[in-house]
Amino acid sequence: MLIIGMILFGTVIGAGAQLILGGNTRRLDWPFAFIAGIGGSLVGGLLVSLIAGDGLSLRPSGIIGSLVGAVLITAGWQWYRRTSSNAAHSTDR
Repeated sequence: MLIIGMILFGTVIGAGAQLILGGNTRRLDWPFAFIAGIGGSLVGGLLVSLIAGDGLSLRPSGIIGSLVGAVLITAGWQWYRRTSSNAAHSTDR
Protein backbone atom coordinates (compact mmCIF):
# COMPACT_ATOMS: atom_id res chain seq x y z
CA MET A 1 0.00 0.00 0.00
CA LEU A 2 2.90 2.37 0.73
CA ILE A 3 4.33 1.84 -2.76
CA ILE A 4 0.99 2.69 -4.39
CA GLY A 5 0.76 5.83 -2.26
CA MET A 6 4.29 6.86 -3.26
CA ILE A 7 3.52 6.32 -6.96
CA LEU A 8 0.34 8.39 -6.74
CA PHE A 9 2.04 11.12 -4.69
CA GLY A 10 4.94 11.29 -7.15
CA THR A 11 2.62 11.51 -10.14
CA VAL A 12 0.58 14.30 -8.56
CA ILE A 13 3.74 16.22 -7.61
CA GLY A 14 5.15 15.78 -11.14
CA ALA A 15 1.89 16.97 -12.72
CA GLY A 16 1.89 19.96 -10.36
CA ALA A 17 5.42 20.80 -11.47
CA GLN A 18 4.32 20.77 -15.12
CA LEU A 19 1.38 23.03 -14.30
CA ILE A 20 3.61 25.45 -12.34
CA LEU A 21 5.94 25.72 -15.32
CA GLY A 22 3.07 26.64 -17.64
CA GLY A 23 1.82 23.30 -18.84
CA ASN A 24 -1.62 22.80 -20.33
CA THR A 25 -3.91 20.41 -18.43
CA ARG A 26 -4.85 18.71 -21.69
CA ARG A 27 -1.22 18.16 -22.63
CA LEU A 28 0.27 16.82 -19.40
CA ASP A 29 2.96 14.23 -20.00
CA TRP A 30 1.88 11.66 -17.40
CA PRO A 31 4.84 9.27 -17.76
CA PHE A 32 7.22 12.20 -17.30
CA ALA A 33 5.08 13.51 -14.42
CA PHE A 34 5.67 10.17 -12.71
CA ILE A 35 9.43 10.27 -13.34
CA ALA A 36 9.82 13.92 -12.29
CA GLY A 37 7.64 13.41 -9.22
CA ILE A 38 9.50 10.35 -7.98
CA GLY A 39 12.89 11.93 -8.78
CA GLY A 40 11.88 15.18 -7.12
CA SER A 41 10.65 13.32 -4.07
CA LEU A 42 13.86 11.37 -3.77
CA VAL A 43 16.21 14.29 -4.31
CA GLY A 44 14.35 17.39 -3.11
CA GLY A 45 12.09 15.83 -0.52
CA LEU A 46 14.81 13.77 1.10
CA LEU A 47 17.32 16.63 1.20
CA VAL A 48 14.88 19.20 2.59
CA SER A 49 13.49 16.76 5.17
CA LEU A 50 16.96 15.88 6.42
CA ILE A 51 18.13 19.53 6.46
CA ALA A 52 14.98 20.57 8.35
CA GLY A 53 15.58 17.78 10.87
CA ASP A 54 12.26 16.05 10.16
CA GLY A 55 13.85 12.72 9.35
CA LEU A 56 12.16 10.48 6.82
CA SER A 57 8.58 10.99 7.95
CA LEU A 58 6.00 12.81 5.82
CA ARG A 59 6.17 16.47 6.79
CA PRO A 60 5.40 19.74 4.97
CA SER A 61 9.11 20.37 4.44
CA GLY A 62 9.41 17.11 2.51
CA ILE A 63 6.34 17.87 0.40
CA ILE A 64 7.67 21.33 -0.48
CA GLY A 65 11.09 19.85 -1.23
CA SER A 66 9.47 17.22 -3.45
CA LEU A 67 7.66 19.88 -5.43
CA VAL A 68 10.80 22.02 -5.78
CA GLY A 69 12.80 18.97 -6.89
CA ALA A 70 10.13 18.02 -9.44
CA VAL A 71 10.02 21.60 -10.76
CA LEU A 72 13.80 21.59 -11.20
CA ILE A 73 13.76 18.23 -12.99
CA THR A 74 10.88 19.32 -15.23
CA ALA A 75 12.51 22.68 -16.02
CA GLY A 76 15.77 20.92 -16.87
CA TRP A 77 13.99 18.47 -19.15
CA GLN A 78 12.07 21.23 -20.92
CA TRP A 79 15.32 23.17 -21.43
CA TYR A 80 17.03 20.07 -22.83
CA ARG A 81 14.17 19.39 -25.24
CA ARG A 82 14.19 23.01 -26.46
CA THR A 83 17.96 23.07 -27.02
CA SER A 84 18.04 19.68 -28.73
CA SER A 85 15.13 20.59 -31.02
CA ASN A 86 16.80 23.93 -31.88
CA ALA A 87 20.05 22.13 -32.67
CA ALA A 88 18.17 19.67 -34.90
CA HIS A 89 16.43 22.51 -36.74
CA SER A 90 19.68 24.42 -37.27
CA THR A 91 21.40 21.38 -38.83
CA ASP A 92 18.47 20.80 -41.20
CA ARG A 93 18.97 24.14 -42.96
